[in-house]
Amino acid sequence: MKASDIRATFLKFFESKGHTIVASSPVVPGDDPTLLFTNAGMNQFKDVFLGFDKRPYNRATTAQKCIRAGGKHNDLENVGYTARHHTFFEMLGNFSFGDYFKKDAISYAWELLTEHFKLPKDKLWVTVYSEDDEAYEIWNKVVGVPAERIVRIGDNKGGRYMSDNFWMMGDTGPCGPCTEIFYDHGPEIAGGPPGSPDEDGDRYIEIWNNVFMQFNRTEDGVMHPLPKPSVDTGMGLERVTAVLQHVHSNYEIDLFVALLAAAKQAVDAAGAGDCDKDSPSLKVIADHIRACSFTVADGVIPGNEGRGYVLRRIARRGIRHGYKLGARKPFFHTLVAALTEQMGEAYPELRQQQARITEVLKQEEERFFQTIANGMEILDGALAKLQAQGGGALDGELAFKLHDTYGFPLDLTADVCRERGLSVDNAGFDAAMNRQREQARAAGKFKMQAGLEYSGTPTTFHGYEELSHDGAKVTAVYVDGTPVASARAGDDAVIVLDHTPFYAESGGQHGDTGELRNATSRVLVEDTLKVQADVYGHHGRIVEGEIKVGDVLAARVDAERRAKTIRNHSATHLMHKALREVLGGHVQQKGSLVTADRTRFDFAHNAPLTAEQIAQVEAIVNAEILANADTQARSMGIEEAQKLGAMMLFGEKYGDTVRVLDIGSSRELCGGTHVRRTGDIGLFKIVAESGVAAGIRRVEAVTGDNALAYLQGLEHTVDHLAATLKVTPTEVGTRVNAVLDQVRSLEKELAALKGKLASAQGDELMSQAVDINGLKVLAARLEGADAKTLRETMDKLKDKLKTAAIVLAAVDGDKVQLAAGVTADSVGKLKAGELVNFVAQQVGGKGGGKPDMAMAGGTDASKLAGALQSVRGWVAERV
Repeated sequence: MKASDIRATFLKFFESKGHTIVASSPVVPGDDPTLLFTNAGMNQFKDVFLGFDKRPYNRATTAQKCIRAGGKHNDLENVGYTARHHTFFEMLGNFSFGDYFKKDAISYAWELLTEHFKLPKDKLWVTVYSEDDEAYEIWNKVVGVPAERIVRIGDNKGGRYMSDNFWMMGDTGPCGPCTEIFYDHGPEIAGGPPGSPDEDGDRYIEIWNNVFMQFNRTEDGVMHPLPKPSVDTGMGLERVTAVLQHVHSNYEIDLFVALLAAAKQAVDAAGAGDCDKDSPSLKVIADHIRACSFTVADGVIPGNEGRGYVLRRIARRGIRHGYKLGARKPFFHTLVAALTEQMGEAYPELRQQQARITEVLKQEEERFFQTIANGMEILDGALAKLQAQGGGALDGELAFKLHDTYGFPLDLTADVCRERGLSVDNAGFDAAMNRQREQARAAGKFKMQAGLEYSGTPTTFHGYEELSHDGAKVTAVYVDGTPVASARAGDDAVIVLDHTPFYAESGGQHGDTGELRNATSRVLVEDTLKVQADVYGHHGRIVEGEIKVGDVLAARVDAERRAKTIRNHSATHLMHKALREVLGGHVQQKGSLVTADRTRFDFAHNAPLTAEQIAQVEAIVNAEILANADTQARSMGIEEAQKLGAMMLFGEKYGDTVRVLDIGSSRELCGGTHVRRTGDIGLFKIVAESGVAAGIRRVEAVTGDNALAYLQGLEHTVDHLAATLKVTPTEVGTRVNAVLDQVRSLEKELAALKGKLASAQGDELMSQAVDINGLKVLAARLEGADAKTLRETMDKLKDKLKTAAIVLAAVDGDKVQLAAGVTADSVGKLKAGELVNFVAQQVGGKGGGKPDMAMAGGTDASKLAGALQSVRGWVAERV
């Protein structure tokens, strides 16, 4: 059974138990600042368990992408050297939000493992929390696990409820006991059962954990029963695949076998020749390409801090292991294709972004390969001296040099040291890093994210009062990030001026575009960004002449684009105020983007806006626009602004002096550019509302001529629809409802006719059944049937044939729909799921279900006749 089949079987099993299959959330949590990466299946349901979010389902199942390579959950150092550690892994889970509890959760797990995955019952051990008599009784009395294979785990971590089998979200809050399922690999593997002194051996491997959220723990330590207990389970796909494929290491499962082969081929082609196929370094590479690819797919790029730095660490660790095997040119990025082939079906983002992921990793790899040879030569030399001296720690200054000059993250250097039995002077590294930071601050240079350095005078901003400024002096010019004395026509450059009317991107508002020029030269400014707080960089292309440091230019902002942008920005303030009026004071800004086309506003709220609420917000904002009130901006001390009641964003850092902006009835701190009167906005219309994360909503809106164009577009659509339906625009809604009612009625008639047709065909098909050792076997095609018709016909045939195994098929183009049924008195000999899979595999598909009834699909109808003919032989071998 392949890993992909195991994943699909798990999800389909729980879907058959009433669970909604929920797509994996990104590995980058969009709504939880406490997490660096998604590290468990329950992460995306955290607010549901806490009661802050409500889903349209109370049972869910997922295959969740997880990463553990930073922070508290960090498996990086062990990857490649143990059988089961990974940076990226998949967690299969089923969840109950106040619905079923212990009995069903335990029964589901046992049924899936023993009946669908066919694991021997005598190979499975379970643990329960020592005080959880209920779980113990379910395992022993209901499921039938012998007492000798049920282990009670007590408070083994130094305090009350501090146990491997008691889960807590924190010191307070939801918590409860766990029950875990272990697989016994047999006496030939060292190790004892859970709870024994040698439990850390590899004989008994945990494959499933059921967490029962049963209590709410208060600060006084009291456990209060939850009114709606919930279930959170997790089973590592890689672990259970190793068990089902009868291998000891996760790296021996089919998914990793393919990746390891691709890694060896890539490393060999990059200069290794014929590296050792059993090298732990290949395991590191195969593991790390998964973590890196999924991280890039979810929006992270290599960088020097946060998630970007973790991505860089993982990528460069993988590249270094290839270098260790003999690779002398980039190879790592080529493995994205092999990964996509293995996992692209389950995770379409890999296929959709394969080219982008490959390019991002290629650029990172090429950067590292420019320095890795020199860095490794220095490191190898230093380590050889240490080993000759009998061991010790690598000098922290040298470790910092490797980091700063050669791009070796500290833990990569530590990784190499560990391989040689040495360590790193971390304190010395930290001291060198802090010293560099202090020196950088003392130099007094301005730096921006792109790496530009500036030591000239600040820029004076005139953009609040004017859109053009003559006599702006060029104080710096940059080409490709490097300061130059001049730049010529055709160059893309960043130009810093001592005075400017151009607004630099800040507070969500896009930077201005426009033109810089004098008698001989002209620059088209495509964006304006801050090099530093008071230094403005004008990004653009020189289209005429030459721009030199010291030149004097006329600066002209694109007035039309600025006007559209400020309409949207001013409307954002009014919308924020209106949202708080309509939804409540809990509404807080969580992000914004203001462009010339529209405004996008993210805010804290735990439910979608209704149509009525959207209409209310639009009415409030447009009433403010009609009032045509003056806009007022004032600079004042932060304390005075607070006394005036200016809206301030939680978590933002403000200086001693702030800019308070009054627009209509809104009063907020803002450094952006705005309309002079609210009436200048013209018209306001919300065009989209959505959820971007748990507890975070997003509203998009347009103003002015963009709002007019949007409404005219809607009018054109309605007019076209009205003409098609041959009614007036005001009658479109009524006519559409009538058409839908007619369609539903026709669908019911069609379903009834299909049922009659299938019933008639079923009576005719009975004569085709053949007797094989007392079992009636029928395999036939049912014309014009759908899945529902197949199931209904199957039930009728089973009733009439009494003791039977039946396969029915329907064809729609190239697609095949299959149903298999086995009567109750025969499921001991045959399983419908196995039968339908046997047929489905012949027509390019797969499927599954209960022992007496199973469904499947296929994509090659041309092979259906032969597949149906093969059913008799398959049954004859088993009865």
